[in-house]
Amino acid sequence: MNKILFIRRDNIGDLICTTPAIHAVRNKFPEATIGILVNTYNADIILNNPDIDEVYKYQKAKHAVEKNKFSVWWSNYKILRKIRKKRYDVAIGCGSYSPMLERYTFFSGAKVRIGYIKKGARNFFYNIPMVQPDEKKHEVVNTFNLTRPLGINAEPGCLHVVPDERELELFSGYKRASANNGSKPLIALAISARILKNKWPVERFIQLAERILLKKKFNVLFLWAPGSKNNPTFPGDDDEAEKIIIKFGTRVLAYLTPGLNALTAALTDSDMVVSLDTGNLHIAAALGKPTVALMTKSKSLCWYPWKTEHILITAEEEVKAISVDKVFEAVITLGKKLQVGGKI
Repeated sequence: MNKILFIRRDNIGDLICTTPAIHAVRNKFPEATIGILVNTYNADIILNNPDIDEVYKYQKAKHAVEKNKFSVWWSNYKILRKIRKKRYDVAIGCGSYSPMLERYTFFSGAKVRIGYIKKGARNFFYNIPMVQPDEKKHEVVNTFNLTRPLGINAEPGCLHVVPDERELELFSGYKRASANNGSKPLIALAISARILKNKWPVERFIQLAERILLKKKFNVLFLWAPGSKNNPTFPGDDDEAEKIIIKFGTRVLAYLTPGLNALTAALTDSDMVVSLDTGNLHIAAALGKPTVALMTKSKSLCWYPWKTEHILITAEEEVKAISVDKVFEAVITLGKKLQVGGKI
């Protein structure tokens, strides 16, 4: 097996949940060329991954509202041509069944094409189709199972994310300049989420921060995605961040994360993370951070923080139903295990 291609068209968390499978393939085939097709929105999260040799980036039309759709499609066609010229032996369509995913896998030109199909469905594009399981399993497990036809019989390991050194230096400089720089463990509150039902009101984040600060044992860091709520790629929270800064001033750290590298650096230099059901959650898990996760019950079954210490707090339909009391209790429970220096 000389050339293996992973295809992951979804969002940040989906791509991070693919990294255990990529790592297992690298261990099984250490000399192989491993490529991955991702989108421009999530690509930065794997650019430093040592298991990957080639990264192909295409753009979703909905993420390029300023561009002509035909020009976007033409650019993506050229990416597929580049992949076909590489002559991959295997292409793995990662994720649950999708007609678009199976077409991308087919058009890769790989000799062996692996992916999920629905039970009883007719298959035209995969020559090693796998029936999508009915049982609710973590996305890491579902994706890892697609590597079984390659003779991989191990269990999935940890998530893999490598922070960017320059962004780490930038965040460290910000921390040093902050009035709250010190020996207290740093708790990151990541307030942004792409899906409305996964969001928690900023007023509750403010209440949570107030209660954490009253304990006088922790510093608090607010993280948010910049820009407008109408951003088609990721709704921004500049308005909410302004409320936080007005409320707390220099009593908290407030760090704008314009990209995935900045976000990853800030989470790397934090000791605990409170996150909604979004990419932050999986970045924190990949970095081994103790995490308080706020999720809906249905999503928590397949998307909880993988292989990191965590407390899961769920709501039936919308995360906004979760109380400040429950989140604060979880923070204190994990916080008791934090020693000076932020180690558990």
